[in-house]
Amino acid sequence: MTAIRVQKYGGSSVADVGRLLRVAERVVEAKRQGFQVVVVVSAMGDTTNRLMKMAHEITPEPPRRELDMLLSTGERISMALLSMAIQAHGYEAISFTGSQSGILTNDRHFEAQIIEVRPIRIQDELARGKIVIVAGFQGMSYKREITTLGRGGSDTTAVALAAALGAGSCEIYSDVDGVYDADPRVVLDAKRLDSLGYDEMEEMARMGAKVLHAEAVRFAREHGIALYAKATAGSEGYTLIRRDLDAEPKTKMAITCLRPLCWLSVPYAEADEAAYQAQLAAQGLHPSLSFWGGQQIEVAFWRDAYPELDAAVARLRWPAIAEEKAVVSVIGSQSGDIAGALVRANQAVRGILEAAQWRVWTAPLRMSFAVPLACADDVQRALHRAFCVESLGA
Repeated sequence: MTAIRVQKYGGSSVADVGRLLRVAERVVEAKRQGFQVVVVVSAMGDTTNRLMKMAHEITPEPPRRELDMLLSTGERISMALLSMAIQAHGYEAISFTGSQSGILTNDRHFEAQIIEVRPIRIQDELARGKIVIVAGFQGMSYKREITTLGRGGSDTTAVALAAALGAGSCEIYSDVDGVYDADPRVVLDAKRLDSLGYDEMEEMARMGAKVLHAEAVRFAREHGIALYAKATAGSEGYTLIRRDLDAEPKTKMAITCLRPLCWLSVPYAEADEAAYQAQLAAQGLHPSLSFWGGQQIEVAFWRDAYPELDAAVARLRWPAIAEEKAVVSVIGSQSGDIAGALVRANQAVRGILEAAQWRVWTAPLRMSFAVPLACADDVQRALHRAFCVESLGA
């Protein structure tokens, strides 16, 4: 049986016709090597942002159903153009939407989750020798509504298809050659990590690393799919994420940044906690981070996940102090000396901020600092010097 290769190309990889033509050449080369090829594409360049902007020019609160209908068109443009480009090379190709690909989701618009994949049409076309191009980021709910999977959802599309097709691995292409120990646009001496376990990668993705979507990593873990994060052009290097790497000693450290976050502080009263949680749920608000107790209820929302966040917050009954913040995290194993790691981290941050300007909390693979948005880059660089440069022996 011919092996299946699943590839995903991000928006920067197909940002214009020239880049899309180069992607077509890479896809055709995989076909020449004897693979059955399934390609998942994102929308071209900043198409999703432009569509979102137009929606907000019409109304501050775009209905989520209609927003899904609008945003799903971006990936459809990419898939059709790439199919044309491949056919221009003399190879048979066909493009499918998420619903045509059999990607079934729950009925939550804008942040739907995949519940089942029935790739019957894809399998039929592969058997006919065609290259199959799939629009990422979208599916169809059990109510037969078009849904989208949230920012970065094309990664999840690709991993879900790899699992359903029995591919065993999935190649994720972007404009960087793998996962770095910090954002190389902010930390100039950031280093590429050759390999990671699912645990570390998922934690990094949830806390702001842009190369892979957290839901895709979770899906890969559940189905045993190895992930290769690669560059579309240039470098031959990559980062491998695989199950057996979770068992390795976690000596690698990485810095991530999640922003922009709308950070709400509400005076705390124990009797009001359940009511406040109910209010958040009624507005469709699910905090990215939350703290309950002490003198304040604190909840934070990643703005990219909530297109109508400000209007929803305004409808909450309790008055809240809203701030724009970033959360900078040190990802890696601190279990051996958590106290020492905290001291070192606090010293690094204290060189930039006064103690009252940040909040720190820990998890098994993470230390996180909530800091003013304007200071986020400096904090990333300071924590990278304190942890990653030393741990990598640079």
